[in-house]
Amino acid sequence: MTKDMTSPPDHAGGTVAMAVLNAIQNPVVMVDESGFVAFANWEAEAFFGASASHLARYRISTFIPFGSPLLALIDQVRERKAPVNEYRVDLSSPRLGQDKLVDLYVAPVLSEPGAVVIVFQERSMADKIDRQLTHRAAARSVTGLASMLAHEIKNPLSGIRGAAQLLEQSAIDDDRALTRLICDETDRIVSLVDRMEVFSDERPVDRMPVNIHSVLDHVKAVAKAGFARNIRITESYDPSLPAVYANRDQLVQVFLNLVKNAAEAVGDRPDGEIMLTTAYRPGIRLSVAGTREKISLPLEFCVHDNGPGVPADLLPHLFDPFITTKTNGSGLGLALVAKIIGDHGGIIECDSQNSRTTFRVLMPASKDASLEDASSVSSTGPSR
Repeated sequence: MTKDMTSPPDHAGGTVAMAVLNAIQNPVVMVDESGFVAFANWEAEAFFGASASHLARYRISTFIPFGSPLLALIDQVRERKAPVNEYRVDLSSPRLGQDKLVDLYVAPVLSEPGAVVIVFQERSMADKIDRQLTHRAAARSVTGLASMLAHEIKNPLSGIRGAAQLLEQSAIDDDRALTRLICDETDRIVSLVDRMEVFSDERPVDRMPVNIHSVLDHVKAVAKAGFARNIRITESYDPSLPAVYANRDQLVQVFLNLVKNAAEAVGDRPDGEIMLTTAYRPGIRLSVAGTREKISLPLEFCVHDNGPGVPADLLPHLFDPFITTKTNGSGLGLALVAKIIGDHGGIIECDSQNSRTTFRVLMPASKDASLEDASSVSSTGPSR
């Protein structure tokens, strides 16, 4: 069996190599000629849910589903002594969890005969970013529609409403109900068009360093005073989180929308709960179209609820305009949320399974990462 690579190295070069491997934001393992896990970086420990020393006691086959193509890839690399890539390999299992779709890079370790190194690239984030770009394109398609509606619909509606008001003055009592209905319906359509006009606002977002916890505390206070007064709302905040570079009012609008959706999902359930969480997630970077620039999105803000969840067939289209599960919903709320987050250079995604729904927002930190009042937020543990 190959020498134990999980123990701390005893020379400077090894120390640097270990530091580099542990800094990689993908799980990396080395398997020796007997199939035992000879090395695992920190991300691999998190991926397999076990420490490197525990992993080293077993063969890699212990931790992956029976018959996984990964085992055949390892044999192929050993035989050919050449690296291979395999995309969208399903490693879902009770041990690793559901929806474990990964890209694999397997290469021989020339200094260790029979040993191979495996790099796992989880597909979830790549797929989410792809979907996010689709959400942005959908929001842009509404922009042109909103501009057209503002001109072609609102002007005639004003004439219809004015005519109905004139008729109401001379109408008998039975007919006044009909003229009132005309006015109410035209007002409703104008309100819908006004909401859509927001999509055509292409002005630069006025941004500054914002303490996300003050935003979430404000949103919680508004929710508890109104639509979520009977729902338990808890928090789990990272108090050391740097400022987010954003427009505070628009962030309030985003999280009010998300919390309101969560409250409607929970409904009157006696065990209904909404949780607000914040965390620092380094390693998430998004390419900027048309340039070589990559934006770091280390700030993660989540709204969790234990409602019935989002139907699986609706989940990929949740942020598209006019998509809604509500009887009287317009389907513009989450599309607007996606536009606002996109305008800030961030991404938003939804995970929903086993009566647990999470809306996750990833955003860039402020260039001035310091906030004087950062220490005034809630503790890291859940509060009641």
